[in-house]
Amino acid sequence: QIQLVESGGGLAQPGGSLTLSCDIRGDIGSVEGWGWYRQAPGLQRELVAASMGEDLVHIEDPVKGRFTMSRDGANNTIFLQMNKLEPEDTAVYKCFATHGRSLTWGQGILVNVSS
Repeated sequence: QIQLVESGGGLAQPGGSLTLSCDIRGDIGSVEGWGWYRQAPGLQRELVAASMGEDLVHIEDPVKGRFTMSRDGANNTIFLQMNKLEPEDTAVYKCFATHGRSLTWGQGILVNVSS
């Protein structure tokens, strides 16, 4: 069993930056993949970034060059660094982790990009 606890969201201005954190708690060694999804109001959920290992990080085209994802192995935290934010990045962001046949989600955190 694992739990994911997110933090770091909030309000940002266009062109600004935010860093989201996702703390992995529980059977950390069982985690095989991780990443972030987002869902904007009225739209479907979309993948933002995913990884199956530190050398295998995939960033979706809409945020490529602006967002990066990393994992602090020592503290078992997944980071999503978001730069050059745009109003279209406004959404609820959720981290996820795969372990065995299971998929666990964080509770979701709001990012609002507005002037």
